[in-house]
Amino acid sequence: MSIPDVPTRGPARPSPYIITGILLAIAIVVPLLVPTYSFDEPRLAGMPFFYWYQMMWIPITSALVGVSYRLISKEDRRRRESVQGRSDTEEES
Repeated sequence: MSIPDVPTRGPARPSPYIITGILLAIAIVVPLLVPTYSFDEPRLAGMPFFYWYQMMWIPITSALVGVSYRLISKEDRRRRESVQGRSDTEEES
């Protein structure tokens, strides 16, 4: 006797994945565009722009990754609950 395949997740909505991809692309691509920030001026506390601009991207990237994680976690939770809700109603019938 075989067990029928039971899905563990419902259908995905593409919007959270697209938004996450854009946020992560920003976090990766912008710091790689070195010619846009390879300058000495303006200085911040005596530190050249080149260095403080890179350090500024550390918390920005952390925030973008955190938002992306929350979006994907929320979508995954929604997909799991949609299947659990369906299986609960099927069991009651």
